[in-house]
Amino acid sequence: MLKIGDFSKLSRVSIRMLRHYDDIGLLKPAEIDEFTGYRYYQEEQLFIMGRITALKDMGFALADIVKILDIYDDKEKLDTFLADRQKELMESYKQTEYKLMLLDSARKRLRKEQIMNYDVTVKTIPERYAATVQMVIPRYEDEGMLWNMLGECQPPLVPAVPCLAAAQFLDMEYKEENVEVMISMNVKGKYQDTEHVKFKTLPAVKVASCIMKGGYEQMNDVTATVISWIKANGYTVSDPMFNIYHVSPAQTQNPEEYVTEVCFPIG
Repeated sequence: MLKIGDFSKLSRVSIRMLRHYDDIGLLKPAEIDEFTGYRYYQEEQLFIMGRITALKDMGFALADIVKILDIYDDKEKLDTFLADRQKELMESYKQTEYKLMLLDSARKRLRKEQIMNYDVTVKTIPERYAATVQMVIPRYEDEGMLWNMLGECQPPLVPAVPCLAAAQFLDMEYKEENVEVMISMNVKGKYQDTEHVKFKTLPAVKVASCIMKGGYEQMNDVTATVISWIKANGYTVSDPMFNIYHVSPAQTQNPEEYVTEVCFPIG
């Protein structure tokens, strides 16, 4: 029999932790002196402590280790625990690898640009029910024509919360004139289509997103930044880009207060 101090030294586990293992039923002493309260362990329990330490090193929580020790001799059940933990660690590894890639990309941009004026993130815009208007308009600057059609819809539309007002530019290249644009605004309730306004459920979409504050003269720089980021991080553009207008000329006449989110669908 080993006193708790000796068992602690041999197992390389602190006395405090051994008492905690006793409290949670993970590893109980072989004997407790009823008069002194001293804990004693058998030498064979060093093998159990080795299992506990190995499982901790694999990242298992103590509550899981209690369960694993109960089925340790059942190879199939043990393998299930190990496989599940392996899957969790692989997912964690992929997330860490992705974060490292983003950090590397940001540092490269910082060295190249000196000051990073715009930050790019990946997000998923959820599925949403929206009022849409899709037309070919003379120039990009005439987008307001579409918003006027949306505003004239009867009965008046009730915006959803949060309300995403967006314009998607459906031509795959820049055009001087006759550009195809679809605007959308997610709404509450159900509506009947009109001549120009169509109601549809827009699917969720994964995007590379960059939020820009200020006037639209920055758009070329923001677009170039996002495209460069997409290429540097191994993504491809899967659909035409769109802008989400968080604060637009409809809310303020001061361009410095505009807030626009430039989004490129990616795959």
